[in-house]
Amino acid sequence: MPKTEGLPDVPTVLVITLLAGPVLAGLAGTVLPAFGYLPVLGHDAFSGDPFRKLSSMPGLTTSAALSFGTGITASLMSLAIVLVFTAGWAGTNTFRRLTRFLSPLLSVPHAAAAIGLAFLIAPSGFLARLVSPWATGWTRPPDILIPGDPYGLAMTFGLVAKEVPFLFLMTLAALNRPHVQDYLKAGASLGYGRMATFFKIVLPQIYPLIRLPVLAVIAYATSVVDVAVILGPTTPQPLAPRLVGWMNDPDLSLRLMASAGALLQLLVSAGALLVYLTLELLAGYCLRARFANGHRHPHEIPARSFSLLPMLLIVITMSLSLVLLGIWSLAKSWWYPASLPQAWSLARMLDGLKSGGESLGVTLVIACGAAVVATALTLWLLEARGNAGRRETGRLKALIFLPLLLPQIGFLFGLQMFFLLAGLSGKLTGVLLAHLIFVFPYAFLALSDPWGRLDPRYAKAARSIGASRARVFFRIQLPLLLRPVLVTFAVAAAVSTGQYLPTLMIGAGRVVTVTTESVALASGGDRQIAALYALLQLVVPLAGFTLAALVPALVFRNRAAMRLER
Repeated sequence: MPKTEGLPDVPTVLVITLLAGPVLAGLAGTVLPAFGYLPVLGHDAFSGDPFRKLSSMPGLTTSAALSFGTGITASLMSLAIVLVFTAGWAGTNTFRRLTRFLSPLLSVPHAAAAIGLAFLIAPSGFLARLVSPWATGWTRPPDILIPGDPYGLAMTFGLVAKEVPFLFLMTLAALNRPHVQDYLKAGASLGYGRMATFFKIVLPQIYPLIRLPVLAVIAYATSVVDVAVILGPTTPQPLAPRLVGWMNDPDLSLRLMASAGALLQLLVSAGALLVYLTLELLAGYCLRARFANGHRHPHEIPARSFSLLPMLLIVITMSLSLVLLGIWSLAKSWWYPASLPQAWSLARMLDGLKSGGESLGVTLVIACGAAVVATALTLWLLEARGNAGRRETGRLKALIFLPLLLPQIGFLFGLQMFFLLAGLSGKLTGVLLAHLIFVFPYAFLALSDPWGRLDPRYAKAARSIGASRARVFFRIQLPLLLRPVLVTFAVAAAVSTGQYLPTLMIGAGRVVTVTTESVALASGGDRQIAALYALLQLVVPLAGFTLAALVPALVFRNRAAMRLER
């Protein structure tokens, strides 16, 4: 294989420019206004006024504490649920069945999941209806603040329900690495219980592979906007949605204060990451002796049963939430405390589909465009580095994950200014480019492992008989990776569909997608329309994953060995 260490790696440079460039430019565009420098608004001298004004805002400490507390709690709970379930059930039929349920849940956008969850747990929601009035005596909804409780419990549960499928699939990919199954067999042969084998032998091997995704989850959970708007408290709100409100305020002077608040959000997320890394070090130090003490822990049936319950609860809750979206979209009248609608209406649903058709079309164009570019760029990067003999490095992976490790709101304020100066603000192209910053890391994450497991002997054999590099890629490597490539496209399209803040900030209110519409409608009184737009968010991911399942089945219908990946 040719070596080209002295030549510039074009796709690597392009990827770094695409990801690190906007992030750094956005950070610069946030930091300068935070210190009072924004010449376009007449502020051409540095000052500390934005921070002074920010510190005088009522409830600021509570907002920051909510963002920090809900984010770190949801992330730690999600990781614990995934690891304990994997330890107790990896390799079993129960594990495989739940994997089939959890994989589709990954494609559900955060806003759609939050709306469905709100319909489930609200005082007038489905759970309250099931037990009213026969068990509770409630003939009208109880005066309980759910969602919107002051401690952010509903918001925390909503984040856990969405982050568990993501971390589970990252853990599942790590378990597919070589020799992991050998570790499990070796532990069993030595008399270790299933969970003891996982925590003492397997987890130390795979944890470095899931560490970056965990950090990305923490950064996202501490700065989330759409889930906070739908499920979070309002008096005051968590920090991120308050910043968005200040940035979109007609009083332009608040933009300086919002930029100062964005730096505070960066500190909140960085503090959460620092707390997690500290806990990681303490856990490693405290558990090292316990892992090496030789205890087999063979009697683990109660622990295994307990590890299954949280995962089952999440699968049932998410599935029921999605079913409720379908019921509400067809309900003409559904008065409390009836368990099911008293009247159904397909006509209103069809009217809603007509009114939402334009936003769905915009969503489809942006999602497909971002997914095609991200998937193609990932393939180019992996092929070029493989052809040059370069291995994936931690530095490159960290750069690719950079947009996910920083709060979106921390650099989107500044990026909005640069897009405005470039004439891309409020345009479809600008929103697509903004989505690409966040879509590409997921595309790389989805495709890098299947590419790494591709047998290099196929390419060597083809080149030995004179096949060109392009022919090897299009005739051998790409067909062998057809299923992972289509899954990557589907994942990228699903991630783009769920992007709320980049669409809101870069679109400037002129680019409307089903996600921005559904978040806006979630706080309204018309549950049917809100449910309908939440369902429309599922159209693009569902179409993408259906395509990823059907196309390989048709292409490989005469190739038995490639019909299913094992």
